[in-house]
Amino acid sequence: MKLSDHYNKASIITTISVLLAGGVIYFFAIIYISRLQLDRDLTEEIDELKEYIGGNNRLPTQVDFDEDVTTFTKTDQTTFKRRYFDTAYINPKEKKNEEGRAVEDLIFFNGQHYKVIISESREGTEYLVQIIALITLALMIGLLVALFLINRYLLRDLWKPFYNILSELKAFNISEPTDFNLQDNKVDEFAELNQAVQIMSERIKDDFLHLKHLTENASHEMMTPLAVITTKLDTLIQDESLNPAHYDLINDIYTASGKLLRLNQTMLLLVKIENNLIEGNEVLRLDNLIREKLVQFQELLNTKHITVTEKLEGKEILASKYLVDILLNNLFSNAIRHNTPNGRQYITLTPGKLIIKNTGSQNALHAETIFDRFQKGSQSDGTGLGLTIVKNICNLYNWKVNYYFDQSLHTFEIVF
Repeated sequence: MKLSDHYNKASIITTISVLLAGGVIYFFAIIYISRLQLDRDLTEEIDELKEYIGGNNRLPTQVDFDEDVTTFTKTDQTTFKRRYFDTAYINPKEKKNEEGRAVEDLIFFNGQHYKVIISESREGTEYLVQIIALITLALMIGLLVALFLINRYLLRDLWKPFYNILSELKAFNISEPTDFNLQDNKVDEFAELNQAVQIMSERIKDDFLHLKHLTENASHEMMTPLAVITTKLDTLIQDESLNPAHYDLINDIYTASGKLLRLNQTMLLLVKIENNLIEGNEVLRLDNLIREKLVQFQELLNTKHITVTEKLEGKEILASKYLVDILLNNLFSNAIRHNTPNGRQYITLTPGKLIIKNTGSQNALHAETIFDRFQKGSQSDGTGLGLTIVKNICNLYNWKVNYYFDQSLHTFEIVF
């Protein structure tokens, strides 16, 4: 979920909660205030009744009241606490029952105590409460709609600089000389973020260039002494005066220097692949390249008496021929080197996949770490970087490489 969606969700939930709570409180507050107003009106009616009796020396009739309903009941009570209560109200004009509010009190007239009950309709007050509630509800809905539109459109424009920075970061390539195309904006936080990203990219590029030059120079400097060592060893091995013990020692040194040379070349290749420094993509027929590679490895296959079964469909890819050749070399040499004598190898190419299966160890390899650097078996004499190179080449072209062990066959699968 996007940050704006999180904010919209939180703001809308908070707003709805506050509005609902406020609406409920406001509704009951209106009812309470309207009830107090009715009670004040009824209190005035009682006071006017007492003034009427004192001034006219008689009890009023119903005609003397407007729409209030007044009843008098004789009582022997001499004290009574005035009370207010809800009751049914019969409208004298329309002859219908309505909700009402009443007051009950005690009056004294001509030596007799009377309980008087005055009731009046609550319909006008209830109608007013309903109107106010509807207005409040409409305001709440309008506020929510306005909040939603503001969050959807205003905040979307507000977050445009962030998405611009994000798109620039996604397109950032450390090996390209172009800088970020960041737009100026009036939001201080985004302006500060632009500045921080710009400084970060410059530092990264500087570090990358320094590391690249260091790696290239170190590799170049290592190649010369390694070549000298190899040449001298070649000359020394041809010396007939060497005894067998010395010959074995020199041969071990020769093997180690050759391995160091291959490791140096492989590490340089990994750096170039990871930083996309190898260019020259072209349309290639992968099925033809596989057939050519089988011819190249035929002698090794015959040496171990490995039976190859191939099923190749036509497949075109856009890639560097140099990298694809390295990819196939590593996969084929891996399948042959770790195969068993008189083993089997299966190669299947479809428009969507390349699958290479081979017999070998009866135990599955660790699929989680097999593509990590310097991961190799105890019997392997390689550098441990072959499958890492395969993985990096696949990542470069957005291919997916998988390993699994099925029916005693080690399987490497590349999904295009």
